[in-house]
Amino acid sequence: MPAPTEHPAATPAPSAGRPVFRERLWPGPLGWVGVVAFGVVLGVALLPVDDLVALVVAVLAVLGGLAVAVLTTPVVQVERGTLRAGTARIPVRLLADPRPLSREELRVEMGPALDARAFACLRAWVGTAVRVEVRDPQDPTPYWIVSTRRPEELVAALRGTSA
Repeated sequence: MPAPTEHPAATPAPSAGRPVFRERLWPGPLGWVGVVAFGVVLGVALLPVDDLVALVVAVLAVLGGLAVAVLTTPVVQVERGTLRAGTARIPVRLLADPRPLSREELRVEMGPALDARAFACLRAWVGTAVRVEVRDPQDPTPYWIVSTRRPEELVAALRGTSA
């Protein structure tokens, strides 16, 4: 008996508790190396004082830097009809026309084309983003720009949720 084929209509819908899209904007490799290098440099600077103090300070600086990096890394998520970017949230039904931005388009959007009222959840180490218009007449924010390493997936999630 042949195996059944998958049809898009037969694909089960995502469970109510699972996000349609979720991404944590972790620093790139250079960011993590920078945190470790900072701790090492701090430890080396204290070597003339005392070897043990230098080691303890270096380890604490690395652990503190890692904790700060983890705690300040924003999450971009589409879940239960809401887009979350860091601590900001907006219902997807109030959004329109999501479009991916390449590195060059993002540079233009954040430079000469920027509206000062726009909301931006950006990380310099993420080169791509998504721009989405806000169509809430009560909201003075004209659009959101959100960093993502997977712009096509975020656009698809926003379009799928709003449909």
